[in-house]
Amino acid sequence: MQIPTYDDVVAAHERIRPHVHETPVLTSRTFNAMTGAELFFKCENFQKAGVFKARGASNAVFSLTEDQAARGVATHSSGNHGLSLSYAAGRRGIPCHVVMPRTAPEAKKQAVRGYGGTITECEPSTSSREEVFAQVVAETGAEFVHPYNDPRVIAGQGTCSRELLSQVEGLDAVIAPIGGGGMVSGTCLTLSNIAPDVEIFAAEPKQADDAYRSFKAGHIIADDAPETVADGLKVPLKDLTWHFVSNHVTDILLAEEDEIIDAMYLIWQRMKIVVEPSSAVTLATILKNRDRFAGKRVGVILTGGNVDLKKLPWM
Repeated sequence: MQIPTYDDVVAAHERIRPHVHETPVLTSRTFNAMTGAELFFKCENFQKAGVFKARGASNAVFSLTEDQAARGVATHSSGNHGLSLSYAAGRRGIPCHVVMPRTAPEAKKQAVRGYGGTITECEPSTSSREEVFAQVVAETGAEFVHPYNDPRVIAGQGTCSRELLSQVEGLDAVIAPIGGGGMVSGTCLTLSNIAPDVEIFAAEPKQADDAYRSFKAGHIIADDAPETVADGLKVPLKDLTWHFVSNHVTDILLAEEDEIIDAMYLIWQRMKIVVEPSSAVTLATILKNRDRFAGKRVGVILTGGNVDLKKLPWM
């Protein structure tokens, strides 16, 4: 297991700078009043490809040797990593193969194709995803870029909190959504090195709470096919992300489905920005655990804004 270092984050930041945005930080008096905290929203919904995963994908793609790049890249994804890898591969002019559940949001499938990626569909379970993916790699010889359990990807995601610390001083805590743990791992990697006193919280749907149960049990517990409106958070932790989560995360907080949808609606309504359900889990858990955050300066990572506008969850 190759564990990335903070030097890898610094190198990634230089490598990806031409290919990603430095995303803005927004604040909301309404949410500060509702929570009793000072919230600083890091808006990765404004990132290239509409999601933070453009950071890790770009770092992985532009780390490849010429020989590796010539074979293209491949991954499995419910959407955001697949479209981000397609984006990065398109920037480098190489092929990208994405295995996606047939139930993945149509908007995300369209984005993968729009960036030039090729989709192979699978059943909506981890076992089907891995089986179909093995066939694709065998046929193409493409370089596997794992959605989160990849040191290049984690180092890329670590650039988000590195930016956040340069934009906001005196943070007491940072909270990010957790599925497979790529963003949380990158956050842990950066903060543990340059701001070790900042608490790191992860936010997870109650209906896909394998990271929470893993955290409490002290070992990885994986669910095969959980159902949640937060489609980006259905995947389990792996060895590399578990290393960061188990060593550096303060706590994992849970939100019910209606709480996630309500928080998403509130962000749209009050901040006038488009976020997907996976992003809203952070605000949902802060609203549910006001006592944990009251009086604190909290960085809130809004991970992405790739939603199907014809199928909004409150409609």
